[in-house]
Amino acid sequence: MFGVAIATSSISVGARCPHARAGAGAVASQNITDPSLGAAVLNELEAGHGAQDALQRALAGRANLEYRQVTAVDRNGKTACHSGEHMLGIHAAAPGGDCIAAGNLLDNPGVPAAMTADFARRADAHLAERLLAALEAGLAAGGEQGELHSAALLVADAQPYPLVDLRIDWRDHAPLSALRELWRAYEPQMQDYLTRAINPAGAPSYGVPGDL
Repeated sequence: MFGVAIATSSISVGARCPHARAGAGAVASQNITDPSLGAAVLNELEAGHGAQDALQRALAGRANLEYRQVTAVDRNGKTACHSGEHMLGIHAAAPGGDCIAAGNLLDNPGVPAAMTADFARRADAHLAERLLAALEAGLAAGGEQGELHSAALLVADAQPYPLVDLRIDWRDHAPLSALRELWRAYEPQMQDYLTRAINPAGAPSYGVPGDL
């Protein structure tokens, strides 16, 4: 599995920043975001390039890279990060085992390291849980200087569509708490939705009016 958990002070972070593809890897394109970088890096990862090479190939010749922060994890758990010269506020990145955390406008530069440390402590948990808990650890370590308003959790597994794609597009306060509630509600149903996609005849009841 590959995935991204992310939160920010702006609206709809899940619509432009997290990217993951089954069999390829995961990418986060952030700071002053260019969403097209996500697909570009994933294409290179899918072609078999390692994280660092894939990132370099995808960014080669691109304009405005001084404004971009892009992280990648490849199919072997190797990571890479690009942070441009014009990053916003305090920024940092911390690679870990099979993961990398990065941010800008941070309260302090230790936030990403707190995230990767938490990720390492939860090796037996589902990837979505590990990512979400790591994001919560980043918030506990100081998080972003401004108040968070949106958050997202994305996980790709064996299918060409996400296994988990949960978003809080806007909350005045505490979008991470709302994302946690959403994941808590979705997790028990996650496998059922996958079964319905692959084998509808063997799926459990749909639980809607008229469903026999």
